[in-house]
Amino acid sequence: MSNARTEATWVARTPLPAPADRRGPASGTWAAAAQRLGRHLWSRLRGRQPNPLVFKVDFGDFTKPRPISADFGYDRGTPVDRHYIERFLSARASDIHGRVLEVGDASYSRQFGGSRITHQDVLHVSADNPAATIVGNLADVDLLPEAAFDCLVLTQTLHLVFDMPAAVRSMHRALKPGGVALVTVPGLSPIDRGEWRHTWYWFLTRYSAARLFGEVFGPANVDVNVHGNAHVATAFLQGVALEELDPALLDPVDDTLPILVTVVARKASEA
Repeated sequence: MSNARTEATWVARTPLPAPADRRGPASGTWAAAAQRLGRHLWSRLRGRQPNPLVFKVDFGDFTKPRPISADFGYDRGTPVDRHYIERFLSARASDIHGRVLEVGDASYSRQFGGSRITHQDVLHVSADNPAATIVGNLADVDLLPEAAFDCLVLTQTLHLVFDMPAAVRSMHRALKPGGVALVTVPGLSPIDRGEWRHTWYWFLTRYSAARLFGEVFGPANVDVNVHGNAHVATAFLQGVALEELDPALLDPVDDTLPILVTVVARKASEA
């Protein structure tokens, strides 16, 4: 007799706790035991042992249809993705020098480039931004001056451009030979509920980012990494703040559950 049939016979012959008065507390115990036996049998029939952790997860506040924070966690502290963005830029700080372009404002350029920057530009899609020195859509290949920049800093921006391949070509054209683009894009993430809601077009994976940039910069000139895991992704989707997480759980990486994709794309030097 197969293991599955033996298991089925064992379950069929195993007495369940008496239901007693089904209107009273004992009925819950009886129902739970029946459910456990059913799951045990199903797991065995599928050739898997039952998971001993089943029934031990306390989802708490995750049982509601809306997230804990609807603003990426800004209302609770620091959004979790900022931890990885800033760690990425800190590790690549030496690339932020010379003439630098950042999107939106120059805060990360100043923080990580500092005195190494000789000229700072800010790109924004709207002229309403007083910090903008260049206004327009990054997908416009003629928007940025050609071979002008040593470094481009694009954090959480590229997914807002519908024609991403054109934007990557524009970035490549704007860099000096040897110049570098430091880019972050969302993997698993809530969609902005405010200003950028209707232009949030894309999420990327390690592989889509590598192909997107590799086809323009050349695969050998592109380095792509992902950041996050199940714990971090769950927290970020719920809007739990960085300060609320165990720091020890931030570093493990699960390629299938990244909240952030980081790209270093360097324009080949002239021969």
